[in-house]
Amino acid sequence: MCSKALIILASARKESDTAKLVTRLFGTEGADLLNLLDYNLSHYRYEADYPSDDQFNLIMERMQQYDQLVFATPVYWYAMSGLLKVLFDRLTDIVTIRKEIGRSMQGKQTFLVAVGADEALPQGFEMPFKLTSDYLAMDFKGTYYCKNSEINVKDDKADLFKQFFCTNNKTR
Repeated sequence: MCSKALIILASARKESDTAKLVTRLFGTEGADLLNLLDYNLSHYRYEADYPSDDQFNLIMERMQQYDQLVFATPVYWYAMSGLLKVLFDRLTDIVTIRKEIGRSMQGKQTFLVAVGADEALPQGFEMPFKLTSDYLAMDFKGTYYCKNSEINVKDDKADLFKQFFCTNNKTR
């Protein structure tokens, strides 16, 4: 197995199809997991007056420790989950008030893993991931999408993604 990445899991339930797919792709030891359900993450505020229990900085500190970030999300109404959208909105803080964290994201590789009910990802679904990676000078490497009814089905696409991920996964 290749060196570890950080998976940012953004599903509304712990035992979700997205969590099952992450386990299928990375095993239980192939990557470290940050489940957004385990964190208090406030919505973005222009005034940056966040509650004392807001854990955005903790999430970002954890993300800084990895060279590879895997965003894992279900497809909700043709877009990323609300949990992940809140995290993406909060990235505004690292380009305005926490610029040192924003600069530390440069060069990281990003991947997208998504689960949905349709045969393919909705058109444009990847764009926020690609453009956010570009904006933060990260390198978006690719996407693995799986229809939720096919999570437990052996598929060559999953094996190819694993090979691709490991090939692009730098060691620290």
